[in-house]
Amino acid sequence: MKMFLRTHIAGAAGIALFGIVLFLVIPHLPVRGSYVEAGLSTSTGVAQATDPMLPIRLIIPSINVNAAIESVGLTPAGAMNAPKGPADAAWFDLGPRPGDIGNAVIDGHFGWKDNIPAVFDNLAKLQIGDKIYVETAKGTTIVFVVREVLTYDQNADARSVFNSNDGKAHLNLITCEGVWNAASKSYSNRLVVFADKA
Repeated sequence: MKMFLRTHIAGAAGIALFGIVLFLVIPHLPVRGSYVEAGLSTSTGVAQATDPMLPIRLIIPSINVNAAIESVGLTPAGAMNAPKGPADAAWFDLGPRPGDIGNAVIDGHFGWKDNIPAVFDNLAKLQIGDKIYVETAKGTTIVFVVREVLTYDQNADARSVFNSNDGKAHLNLITCEGVWNAASKSYSNRLVVFADKA
């Protein structure tokens, strides 16, 4: 299946009333492995199941996040997929792993239905200098420090979220925020936290 990688942030696709799936359309970016050519997430591959650097847990003490990390790829529409439920985060496994050179990207839900807490409900409260911890399958912990917190509208250019050419390791966290539109089942904005490996 040929995939078309686009260069803007699209709306969120609703899965239930007041529940959201982050629906981020991916710009052109370097990706790992041949799964991209087949249109598959590497989370379906054997190689990743035995990867000792696979990210498995996200910890952000300043906003009380301690969440399992799922591995996700692209939706059929060419968008970054999202975790299945409100409690987990999701790593975009067609890009760098957290700690590798480039921009690793993790998304998570905000504003789940029935006031059920979601992993990134308080992501906007992160401050420059706050620490983010990613635990790997082999038990190591990678530390990142928040550099910037930005809000994008739905049509903003997302290339800087996924692409980096400075030769350093970064971690970018994404969620929805703003005003809920019941008709489109989408929030008006996207919040992105940019962090650098310590």
